[in-house]
Amino acid sequence: MELFGSSGIRGVVNAEFGPDDALAVAQAAGTELDADRVAVARDTRATGEMLVNAVASGFASVGVSVDRVGVVPTPGLQAYCERESLPGLMVTASHNPPQYNGVKLVAADGVEFSREGLENVEERLLADGAEPVTWDETGDTRRVEAARERYVTDLLSAVDRRAIADADLTVALDPGHGAGSLTSPDFFRRLGCGVRTVNAQPDGHFPGRNPEPVEETLGDLQRFVRATDADLGVAHDGDADRAIFVDETGELLAGDATFAALVANAVEAGDTVVSAVNASQRVVDVVESAGGDLSLTPIGSTFIVTRIRELQAQGETVPVAGEGNGGVIFPRYRIARDGAYTAARFLELLADSAAPASEVVADYDGYANLRRNLSYDDEADRAAMLAAIEEHARGADVDVTTIDGYRLDYGDAWVLARPSGTEPVVRVYAEARSADRARDLADGMVAAAENAVE
Repeated sequence: MELFGSSGIRGVVNAEFGPDDALAVAQAAGTELDADRVAVARDTRATGEMLVNAVASGFASVGVSVDRVGVVPTPGLQAYCERESLPGLMVTASHNPPQYNGVKLVAADGVEFSREGLENVEERLLADGAEPVTWDETGDTRRVEAARERYVTDLLSAVDRRAIADADLTVALDPGHGAGSLTSPDFFRRLGCGVRTVNAQPDGHFPGRNPEPVEETLGDLQRFVRATDADLGVAHDGDADRAIFVDETGELLAGDATFAALVANAVEAGDTVVSAVNASQRVVDVVESAGGDLSLTPIGSTFIVTRIRELQAQGETVPVAGEGNGGVIFPRYRIARDGAYTAARFLELLADSAAPASEVVADYDGYANLRRNLSYDDEADRAAMLAAIEEHARGADVDVTTIDGYRLDYGDAWVLARPSGTEPVVRVYAEARSADRARDLADGMVAAAENAVE
């Protein structure tokens, strides 16, 4: 697909993606869908209301009425869609910087659109195949006020509230001014946790930190954990479908390590775990040790969701899926990445083990990870970079996986290069037992790509 990428359509607003684009997507989706009504929500971005207005107009123009759900996390919209049996559209750019925004489509069962569904919408969009109706058949709009409260209530019913409350845990929460600011503080308080917050005022300019919860943006949370003597720090991205953790000492926990801990707690013999091609060796080891299978996909939640559905249709059990970026799916709860639910499952681990967060993930430490983003100016540079990366990969005397980009497995380490599906960058990932080894592998891949465009 050319437009929807690995997780929706995103771009710099009014430069790469604007109200006319949002309207066109809604018209195409509304024409393609067999639905009289859809749900529309947004995160806190400053351009969100503008784009929601365009989306609502687009749907109405093709005869589809709109439930305007307001500002909710993406999993909150998915919960509403499942409950009401309505397809939906989320206006969000997830972890991207404030100047970005975009759209993500949700099916009537609350699950992200499948690859096939997105391709159908994209085909209609590219062909300008929307079908506006006459003036007297246009859709209407209604506002929904209780979606956030119902989402939190659903979360509370899906976790072990008593165990978490009895553990008397303190959570330092950093929702990053995003949609989780309006739901996660209440959720953790109602779980019985002591809650301390930073960057918890909804603000689409993201003054405290950029929306992506990574080491470069979470210094405030790390210091806050130490200052408040919290048991766990939790950080969300802009639409709160991810959770990244800080341990009781204020150290950032590697997303791959916490994902491995969550997988270890959920997987049993005969189960299948789904992850992306950048899956950590820690996850590989956990799944093998449990007697399960690991199914790899291209990077991006849409690919993971599609693979979960395929495996379930084949009668396989998928207890957990996701990536080391904090985007975790527990299909028995809902086939949706949900930062608040993921955090609650991690709190259950703390409660059940009666151990601090640093000890809960200790068995999954021992690897160093890094990621680098290589920007390009145009499609010619992108093509040159990828050709050089392919040549570098083919010249290495190791196993190469081409599910998504080029992954080179060295046994004790691996490196992966792939083009982003949402930004004009090529991403390089590396993992090894030592930081020096990971850096050397990444440097080789980066040098090959950069030399191609000098």
